[in-house]
Amino acid sequence: MSPILEGLGPVVDADTRLIVLGSFPGVASLRAQQYYGHPRNHFWAILGALWQVDLMSAAYPQRLAAARAHGLGLWDVYASCSREGSLDSAIVDAQLNDLASLARIAPGLRAVVHNGGESARAMRHTRALGLPVLRLPSTSPANASWSFEKKLAAWRAALQEHGVA
Repeated sequence: MSPILEGLGPVVDADTRLIVLGSFPGVASLRAQQYYGHPRNHFWAILGALWQVDLMSAAYPQRLAAARAHGLGLWDVYASCSREGSLDSAIVDAQLNDLASLARIAPGLRAVVHNGGESARAMRHTRALGLPVLRLPSTSPANASWSFEKKLAAWRAALQEHGVA
């Protein structure tokens, strides 16, 4: 049996207008203690393209500062789980984060974005916040059926609609 893995804390504050919820950090992200820490994950490249900033070369604190400056928060649906490897399909015994707390810790929150299908399984919990909830294509390298350009277009539309692009 795999050990219980603990996720990362929320990157959210009173100025967060939109939060991106992943499922659970992959092995590379847990090792680095960074959201979207795998070098082939498209998340930071997409934001960099939208904001016209080189986030791929930026240190993690600068990436987080850019996200905060644009009103973008980060968190995951699951607080903990067991999993071999990094694939969402391998997640077992997952425990949800306290998603209802977002209303308190991010009073300016206007929308929730689920990064991929596994995260979107929690939509009934995020819809309870009474905000628009969107499912976007996963930025994970495992989502190879979507090109970078196609992911970028989907993310651009959603983030522009909610004022963070």
